[in-house]
Amino acid sequence: MQDDLHMSDTVWSAGISLFYVGYIVTQIPANVIIAKSQPRYWLPGCMLAWSALTICMPAAKTGWAFCVCRFLVGVTEGPFVPAVAMMTSSWYTKQESPVRMGIWHAGNTISQAISGLLAAGILTNMDYVANLRAWQWFLLIEGIASIVVGIAAFWFIPNFPNNTGKYFMTAEEAQMAEYKQIVSTGGLSEDDEGDFKSGIWAMLKDPFSHMFAVIHYGLIIAQSYKDFFPNIVATLGFSDLMTYLIQAPPPIIAFIVMMGVSWNSGRVLEFGYHITTWIVLTLIGCVVMITTLNVGARYFSMILLVTGPFVGLNLQLSWETTVVPRPRTKRAALIAYANCVSTTSHWYSPYFFLRKQEPYYQTGGGAIIAGCAVTVISVLFTKWYAVRKNKALKAAEDSAGEPEGWRFVH
Repeated sequence: MQDDLHMSDTVWSAGISLFYVGYIVTQIPANVIIAKSQPRYWLPGCMLAWSALTICMPAAKTGWAFCVCRFLVGVTEGPFVPAVAMMTSSWYTKQESPVRMGIWHAGNTISQAISGLLAAGILTNMDYVANLRAWQWFLLIEGIASIVVGIAAFWFIPNFPNNTGKYFMTAEEAQMAEYKQIVSTGGLSEDDEGDFKSGIWAMLKDPFSHMFAVIHYGLIIAQSYKDFFPNIVATLGFSDLMTYLIQAPPPIIAFIVMMGVSWNSGRVLEFGYHITTWIVLTLIGCVVMITTLNVGARYFSMILLVTGPFVGLNLQLSWETTVVPRPRTKRAALIAYANCVSTTSHWYSPYFFLRKQEPYYQTGGGAIIAGCAVTVISVLFTKWYAVRKNKALKAAEDSAGEPEGWRFVH
């Protein structure tokens, strides 16, 4: 695609970056609006919009047309991930949240695996079929598949427990979902939600909001390899077909690890060490990737490269919605705010992975190591702050002679 559209490394990286510019624009306002409306219509609507734009992308004739399409896809996709995280945290308790977040977040890992397998079939067999290049077929097929899913989703997505309606579950089931959430959040009902402005303002005043934004920022830098993973795998020196095929195992392994770690995190209600352990392993894997050409060692390092950030991102989403459970508008603003702050890293991180640095990608590897370091430091600080807040709650309860109440999970 880069060759067909005569794109330099700079234009190609600009196209990748522009997606994230559009991605940031819509997140906070859209997520707070969705918190006050009906996500069963918003989520499929967003999906249909970005799928239609993806189908338009094969018509691009120049690098700048590619950049415009990328920007618009970002605008329409921006509300989606924050809204799904908000939805999940509205239906499940703090014990259930990590695994439930992991199930939908697994779409990221599994799609990476499926994309590699699709690439193996499409990019090696469909070049010039019907006078279209293989990359054009790739975008068309993925866009059409997403439209099918988006249309079906109108019938399979709920609203919130207090307003989802009988089309999705019985009144008794909805009441039980509400009751479980109230118990999990220390007696605060999801109905206790502020308006648009108050939710955003309450989020900005809470120190946890900025701590989780820094954690998310570090994790996304640690995951900056993602848009260049096929190029990184290609440095192993296999044929094109084999390169496409061996892209699949790392995200599949990451999915399995993420689900296991998420289950244990919810079981023991601990997030900080569950995140930092895997991020340290990613840091070690990155050091291996930029220092050796041994094929086995490099491939194992790529597995660690994929696994750590996926584990961290899933647990971070669950952690922040558990620590800031109410009101819904504040939680919605926090999720989108942390995602927006982290997304700014995509404005510059694509420029770190340049072809002239193959096979080591030293600059990109250095950025990943820095992201891992930021993540570990900010996670440990947030964990310390939560423990400190819990001690203050305990002291207040003891002085008032009250029983132990709600606590910040750390």
